[in-house]
Amino acid sequence: FSLYEREGAGGELFYQCEENKPLLGEMSEGNNNTKLGAGPCKRSLHHCGGGGGGMRYKLLHEGDIQVCVVKHPRTFLSKLLTSKFLRRWEPHHLTLTDNSLTSATPTGYMETSLSYSSIEDLQLLSWDNAPKYCVQLSFPGGTVLLQAANSYLRDQWFHSLQWKKKIYKYRKVLNNPSRWDVVLKEIRALVDMALTSPLQDESIHQAPLHIISTLLAENSNLSTQDHENIIVAIAPLLENNHPPPDLCEFFCKHCRERPRSMVVIEVFTPVVQRILKHNMDFGKCPRLRLFTQEYILALNELNAGMEVVKKFVHSMHGPTGQCPHPRVLPNLVAVCLAAIYSCYEEFINSRDNSPSLKEIRNGCQQQNDRKPPMPLRLLRPDPSLPQPTPPTPSIPISSPTPCLPLSPPPSVVNSSEILVELERNNSANTRQKEGPSGGDSEPNLIDCLLVSPAVNTLSIQLPAQADRVLGCFALILKMLSDYDDWRPALASLLQPIPFPKEELKYVIQRFAEDPRQEVTNCMCMPVHVHSCLLSVRSGKDGWFQLYSPGGVACDDDGELFASMVHILMGSCYKTKKFLLSLAENKLGPCMLLALRGNQTMVEILCLMLEYNIIDNKDTQLQIISTLESTQVGLRMYEQLCDRQRELKALQRKGGPTRLTLPSKSTDADLARLLSSGSFGNLENLSLAFTNVTSACAEQLIKLPSLKQLNLWSTQFGDAGLRLLSEHLACLQVLNLCETPVTDAGLLALSSMKSLCSLNMNSTKLTADTYEDLKAKLPNLKDVDVRYTEAW
Repeated sequence: FSLYEREGAGGELFYQCEENKPLLGEMSEGNNNTKLGAGPCKRSLHHCGGGGGGMRYKLLHEGDIQVCVVKHPRTFLSKLLTSKFLRRWEPHHLTLTDNSLTSATPTGYMETSLSYSSIEDLQLLSWDNAPKYCVQLSFPGGTVLLQAANSYLRDQWFHSLQWKKKIYKYRKVLNNPSRWDVVLKEIRALVDMALTSPLQDESIHQAPLHIISTLLAENSNLSTQDHENIIVAIAPLLENNHPPPDLCEFFCKHCRERPRSMVVIEVFTPVVQRILKHNMDFGKCPRLRLFTQEYILALNELNAGMEVVKKFVHSMHGPTGQCPHPRVLPNLVAVCLAAIYSCYEEFINSRDNSPSLKEIRNGCQQQNDRKPPMPLRLLRPDPSLPQPTPPTPSIPISSPTPCLPLSPPPSVVNSSEILVELERNNSANTRQKEGPSGGDSEPNLIDCLLVSPAVNTLSIQLPAQADRVLGCFALILKMLSDYDDWRPALASLLQPIPFPKEELKYVIQRFAEDPRQEVTNCMCMPVHVHSCLLSVRSGKDGWFQLYSPGGVACDDDGELFASMVHILMGSCYKTKKFLLSLAENKLGPCMLLALRGNQTMVEILCLMLEYNIIDNKDTQLQIISTLESTQVGLRMYEQLCDRQRELKALQRKGGPTRLTLPSKSTDADLARLLSSGSFGNLENLSLAFTNVTSACAEQLIKLPSLKQLNLWSTQFGDAGLRLLSEHLACLQVLNLCETPVTDAGLLALSSMKSLCSLNMNSTKLTADTYEDLKAKLPNLKDVDVRYTEAW
């Protein structure tokens, strides 16, 4: 604080009381060294301005220094200081706390702490012809002298003490505000002090921000204009500093309540830009991520809407073809994914409205233990604000395959924005047995739904606000994929995230259609662009698996999957190795798409035959029948046979004995396949988890050798059963688990005397019909009637 002094008669010093001056009074513009009396002692009036090119100091929190206390009136102070000898000096290790100056050894001069509030003045002292560098602290009834080893260390102690004293007073003044016009002036003065301080330390800017955030938290009833004035006042401090968590929460509230305010554009924009460019870990500061989300949503509320958001994303990338800031993309992706996740966070974490994910995974919570589902709250808004009425969409999804031979009715997970389709297949069984990776860590939503054996009716209801958020941030991901330099890294960042919907599907298409076979990453290493379509590690599905027919993200009958196969076959992968992978993991989807006339998949099946990828003869015959079921397949197969005559010899031996149709196959697919060649030797046919209905019975009765038929979880009904009972007298094994058959169709099975195994669990079988079937089917040894009235 400034010191106003003048020399009086007899060398007396006259002080102006500091408490009567403004809190941030400027230092006196007098000479730095004002001569005191006639003695050799000089007292410096040090300027605190740090905006120029002067010395810079690190803020001291503790240190060793010599201490001397002179308890005399001020009128005699000058004479004492000019004397040749002073009292003894004591070495102390002093600590600058938030409230006082304390010693590690509270004895002697520093027996008690020296409160900052008791310090009336700070000055620099030096002696001519003597290596003494002192800081003078004036307090009522005396003076404390701190002697440092050199002038730089003395100045560092001086500025650190001065800063601690000022911050202490500001904290007291702003802790109990009276008039807000005065408070605003003090805030501006506090900001100016931080900007002009010669101390160069992170806390110099953070301490004022924490004081102001505490002020705002304790005075939530401020007017909107006061809010904006405070934000504008502290804006200079935010140019090179992240806002603290409490201040982020205040900014979030302002974005929600005043999205069209000019403060959002003029003040928050550079703050968010700095966060995206320099933040290293949102996990350590999640409120920065939340503030960034709210800022983007505020931009989306403007008249131009997503056009403004698009311009903001472009400004973060820059006008050139290469973004100069490597942290922008991962930070933007983290913000988008967190915003999407937040829409489902309450569903995922709630134990009252729905089972937790671990309980879903383990199947340990029953339906009757749960309360009815409640609408989700997006980003935990203020409950006092009006909430939009949530829509109640109804999009059914089939449940996954359980390990047991029995499962409850299909699960339902529906949303107006994200559709998750779960496939019942052997891979789901494998996932359930092995469990999701990561030990006991909380799995994500999709993983749990994929291995859920005990969910009955599960419903997600999102409010309209959540739908807007999903649309906004999914569209940002779409924008990011349009930048060539961001696309490979974006593919790597998004690869493990199974969020299937149209906007994200566009992003995956951009990955698949990227014309570059390899690019150079930030470490100057070549990277295959299309490798990002595949899984990151063994056992973890990538986009290639998620968008395959029957995958959780497939909603286009496999068109995007076929496009991925085409681009991967023609880019950077060894043909035979890739074909082996397809034959092992995705043969069913490939055959289904080839059956529907997809030329890429027809070529894939021909290559599998040509390179002898398939060893099983029944599978080879099934592939041949699939190829012959379409004109393009028949033409390409004939060309292949011209090159390899042994394929024709294989076909002459007769059709396959076992046949499994891929999931999602339809009646038309089955009819096309069975009409393509001879299936007179077919004994075992599996249509489990396909979309066939009773109409396919017209094709099944053309298989005279059929002994085993699996219709698990299909729409095969009573009409089909009646037709089968009239024509397939030799049928021995029939699986009707989770089909819509009733007593009317099941009674017709009494004429099939060869039946020895019949699975009717989860059907509408009654006890009377079951007793009638047992009496009329003498060979029936293996029967499953669980979850029926006959159980």
